[in-house]
Amino acid sequence: MRKKCYRFFGALLTAQSNWLNKLSEKGFRLIRAGKLLYEFEPCAPGQYQYQVEFVADKSKDNAEDYVHFLEDIGYRVFFKNINLNYSVGKFRWRPWAEQGGVLSISKTTFNHELLIVEKTSDGKPFELRTTYEDKAWYCRRLQKPWLFLFLAAAIVGIFMRTWIWGILSVTSFIVLMAYQAEYTRVQKLSKEKEW
Repeated sequence: MRKKCYRFFGALLTAQSNWLNKLSEKGFRLIRAGKLLYEFEPCAPGQYQYQVEFVADKSKDNAEDYVHFLEDIGYRVFFKNINLNYSVGKFRWRPWAEQGGVLSISKTTFNHELLIVEKTSDGKPFELRTTYEDKAWYCRRLQKPWLFLFLAAAIVGIFMRTWIWGILSVTSFIVLMAYQAEYTRVQKLSKEKEW
C-alpha cells in the first residue's frame, strides 16, 4: 500500500535526508517527490538509504550530467524544490552560482534545486562526498547562497529599518556560521589525517 506524506523542508538538507532514512527503516521507499508531496511504496525495512544534495548553483547541463553520473553508478535520483513557488514562468537570480546557473528559469533549474539520491543499502554509511577536500568544497558551496541572503537582508534591513529584515539577516547568519563550523571541522579532520 502506497503512502503519501506532505512536508516542506526548504533548505534543511540534513533534516530531509534523516526523515527519508527513517521512513526507509520503517519499510517505505520513495517513488515520487513533488513540491510538498512525497510518495512511498512498501519495501524491506532499511533496504534503501537517502542523501539530499544541493545543486541550485549548477547550470542545467551540469546538473543533468551529475544526475546521469549518479544513475550510471546505480543510484536513483529525484529532483526537488527548495522553495514553494507555485507560479509559471518565474525566474530566479543566483549571483553565487556557476556560469549558466546564475539566471534560473522554469525551463532550467528553477524548482530543481535539490537532488534526493537513493542507494540500495549495503551496510555502509551513504556519503556522496568521500574526501575531505570534496566535503570542504561542498560546505563552501552551501555557504554562498546564505552569505548572499545575509548581506542582502542586512542591507535592506538597514535602509528600510524594519525588524523582519533583521530577523532574516540573523537567521541567514546563523545558518552561514553553521556551515562555517562544518567547514572548519572538515579542515581540522583533514589536517589530522595528514599526520
